[in-house]
Parts: sequence; structure tokens; C-alpha cells
Amino acid sequence: MQAVLLLAALPMLAGAWLPWVLLRPNRLAPGEYLRLPPVWVAALLVLALLPLAAARWRPALTWVPATLALLLAVWLLGTRTGAALVGQAAFARASAASGAWLTLLGAGVALYGARLCTRAAGRPAWTGLLWAAGVGALLLNGTLSNWSVLVEARSEGPRWVQELAQHLRLVSTALGLAVLIGAPLAVWASGRERVAAAVLGVANAVQTIPSLALLGLLIAPLSALANAFPALRSAGVSGIGVAPALTAMTLYALLPVLRNGVVALLGVPAGAVDAARGMGMTAAQRFWRVELPLALPVWLSGVRQAAVLLVGVAAVASLIGAGGLGTYIFKGLQSAATDLILLGAVPAALLAVAVDAALRGLETLLGRRLGRAA
Repeated sequence: MQAVLLLAALPMLAGAWLPWVLLRPNRLAPGEYLRLPPVWVAALLVLALLPLAAARWRPALTWVPATLALLLAVWLLGTRTGAALVGQAAFARASAASGAWLTLLGAGVALYGARLCTRAAGRPAWTGLLWAAGVGALLLNGTLSNWSVLVEARSEGPRWVQELAQHLRLVSTALGLAVLIGAPLAVWASGRERVAAAVLGVANAVQTIPSLALLGLLIAPLSALANAFPALRSAGVSGIGVAPALTAMTLYALLPVLRNGVVALLGVPAGAVDAARGMGMTAAQRFWRVELPLALPVWLSGVRQAAVLLVGVAAVASLIGAGGLGTYIFKGLQSAATDLILLGAVPAALLAVAVDAALRGLETLLGRRLGRAA
């Protein structure tokens, strides 16, 4: 635990001395790097070392300096960007520089180390709720309103909401298709060794193709299908857009759904199946009442992996006109606008974390219920 806190202190110590704000006259122009005043440098240096001292003398209280370090870093980012924009034109931008990012990284690692220390001390770890509430309060009271990423978010407005909704639609639709296709295949392959090897081999082969290459390979066949069958074209199938994006994303999501499904079904205890057979259950009853409930937690783990994978692949799909948060990532790359990149990348990363946490919680809940039933 102290090793984790030491790793947290190093980027915070470096971040205190490095530039904190990049002030640019507009989104694209080169700018000027601004450093923190000495008093705040000293405050960050102290807070960087306090979690280490607390872990040595009062492990249960390590979360206090760790939480303060994160909240101070976020508050400083908001106040320093606001101070940098005083007297500047309306289209000037103040973004986080290397010092701010390193300090935020170190504070995040310190919070993780504090969570370990709190658990080791036998007390509940409330650090996540505390820092989330603190950061939320800073967002709500406008402290971060001058940060360039939030400025870009306000300027994009409804368009950003539309792209976020499109990202969610792509992920949920592809995941649903992957489960609808992969679940029956997994059930069929779980009792047939050769079929399982063939199906998993094909799914593995698809995973080796880079996402951008797969999207490109789908343009020609989907365009040909749309030209050959006008009904498909009327339904929205074409070489670019949503159709190839959903096709590629579904193919990518098949492997974790298939693999975990086969492993989960093969891992059902033979004794449970024999007991169900001895009770006179039919094959369908054994599957729905015994095999599927026991296999579901492991199978759901594959669905979770597929969902997190799709959040990232959906960002690449914007290159062929499918929309989503990747629109901002690639628009920012084309114009060298870091703020636009973050406007797409940060929500996508948070979405992946939220999806992973929600499905992981569902796995845990199912595991506990099955444990009680056993």
C-alpha cells in the first residue's frame, strides 16, 4: 500500500513544478504556458507527501489527505483557468497543461492507495463517494466553467448530446445483436467440440483484424448488397454509415460472448446436471432451470467485456459516418484541437467505466443469489 502511495506522490511532486495552464488566443493557435504561484506549489508538495505519512501513522485516515489532494487539484484547475482568461477575448481557451494532468493522475492513484489502507484498517471505504461529491459540487458551482473542455462542451450543446445518444445506440444495438447471435451459437457449440473449435476460431480471426481495416473491408460488399437489393438501400444499408459500423461491432463482440458462453456451460457441475436428470427433467428444463442459472455469472462476464470493447470500437466507427463520440476525437485530431479530442475521449472513457461497473455489479448480485440458493 505504501508503494502505491509512493507512486502517487511522484507525479504530484513533478506536477507541482510543471506548467498548469496553457493559454491560447483561440482553439488552434499556439499558446503560453502558465505556472502555479509559489504558495500553491508548496500546498501541493505538502499534500503529495501527507498520504504517505498518514499511511505510516494512521492508515484509516489516509483518505483525508488523498481526497483533499484531488479536490485541491480540481479546484486549482478551475481557478487558474479562470484567472488566465481575465482580460482575454471570448474565443480564448485555457486548458490543462502537463502539471495539472500529472497532479490529477497522482491524486487518483493516492485515492486508490487510501482505499486499500482504509480496508486494511477494517473500516468502510467511503472515499469514492466523498471525492465524487466534492468534484460534483465544484462542477455545479461553476468552478470549472472556464476549463476549455467545458467551454467546448457548452458551445457544442445539443450536437454533443446527439452524438452521445448515437454512441449509446451503436453500443447497445451491437451488443444486443452479438448476444442474439452468440448465445445460441454458444449453446450449440458447448456440447460439440469440433463446432466449438471452428466457431471460436472464426471469432478469434475476426478479432485479429484492426477495426479500421474491418470497416474498410465492409464498404464494398455492403455497397454491392445495397445496389442489388433496393429494399436494403431503403432500409438504410450502404457502404458507409451505421450498417458497416454495426456489422463490424457485432463481429468484434461475438468472441467474448461466445467464449465465455462455451466456458460457462462446460463448467456447470456434472453432479447438478445428473441430479436434474434424475428428477425427470427434460433437456430444455435442465438448460433453463439448472445449466443457464449456474452459467450466467461467467457468461455475463463475457457480455461485460464485449460492452466495454464496443464503447471503444464505436469511436472508430465515426470515420465512416456512423456518428458517436468519435466524431469529436477525429475532428480534434484533424485540427490539432486537444479540447475537442477530450470532449469525445473523456465521456467515452467514463461510459466504458460506468458500463463495466454496472455489469460487474450485476455479476456479483447473481453470484450472491446463486450462492444463497446453493
